[in-house]
Amino acid sequence: MKWLALIFIVVPAMEIGILLWSGKTFGLIPTIIIILSTGILGAFLAKKQGLKAIRDVQIQMKNFQAPGDAMVNAVFVFAGGLLLLSPGFVTDLFGFLFLFSPTRQLFKPIVYKWIRSKMKKGQIIVM
Repeated sequence: MKWLALIFIVVPAMEIGILLWSGKTFGLIPTIIIILSTGILGAFLAKKQGLKAIRDVQIQMKNFQAPGDAMVNAVFVFAGGLLLLSPGFVTDLFGFLFLFSPTRQLFKPIVYKWIRSKMKKGQIIVM
């Protein structure tokens, strides 16, 4: 529950503050151009990485392997795409970090640790 407060209160406040600063520093038009270009670039990258993630899941399933890592990659790509489509610099930063494989590797141990803790508590059941 505390994470929801962080996500829905602190992140938008940071986004508004940075957008106001950017508008005052660079001007309104350049700030709007930056926001639109990151959205367009993000949509392109999310589509490209998303298709690759789906292909990886299909290949692993075709080879009768559990697509665990490929599924986590697909979730990161999906989340990164959503973050890039939302206006703001903080969400764009995390969106780009989630889309690129080298930086995605930094977040994977956190996700795997979270999944393991949920499995130990019986909140996630693996069949």
